[in-house]
Amino acid sequence: MNQPPRTNALAWLRGLLFNFWMAGSALALGVIGLPLVFMSERGALWAIRHWCRLNLAVLRILCGVRVEVRGLDKLPAGGALIAAKHQGMLDTIVPFALFPAPSIVLKKELLSIPIYGWYALRSGMIPIDRAGAAKALRAMIKEVRHRFDDGRQVLIFPEGTRSAPGDAPDYKPGIAALFKELNVPCTPVATNSGMFWPARGLARHPGVAVFEVLEPIPPGLKRAAFMRELETRIEEASHRLLDESSAN
Repeated sequence: MNQPPRTNALAWLRGLLFNFWMAGSALALGVIGLPLVFMSERGALWAIRHWCRLNLAVLRILCGVRVEVRGLDKLPAGGALIAAKHQGMLDTIVPFALFPAPSIVLKKELLSIPIYGWYALRSGMIPIDRAGAAKALRAMIKEVRHRFDDGRQVLIFPEGTRSAPGDAPDYKPGIAALFKELNVPCTPVATNSGMFWPARGLARHPGVAVFEVLEPIPPGLKRAAFMRELETRIEEASHRLLDESSAN
């Protein structure tokens, strides 16, 4: 089973320094950029994008973590439904640095975080009440349709939460409902990011975090067949990326 490298003092120190930077820059740039939040959705998205790109540069300098993206040409133009493997916070930063106008499906509790919540709400993220069952699902589908109409790339983590590299997958049915109701292709994304920025702990391990955009799954599949295909594609590609990182 692939797991992040064993934590040592240097990895812990790198992570500590980076976390200080990330928190401080979010506070400083978040306050400075507040006028953009009030101006427009695109203004808030612009501020988030530049903060994310800055964090990726500092992550490479401080922690030796470089990001590589493969298969970006497979992403449909304009509005798109993206289902991504989720192994850590890096997975929520990279889309803003790479995709034209991502909109992430996230738990609504995150909106209560000062500054972060303001930017998330204003930039068109899609909050969901995990306890809301059918009502929450209908609301999510409605919001996703709006984002599609605006040409946004809707990103959902089908497992619902972060998982460590090698953990058994636990895909939730929300993505299948979106796939059926929207009748659009679903583009899977695999990653090995948890090897370098684990879901838990301060340690950051140097290496290449790969995000691989896979061939879109065409619309029309039945729910069970779609879920099998999505999980198979993401898990097989993610395991391959984990094996690559372990071999290097």
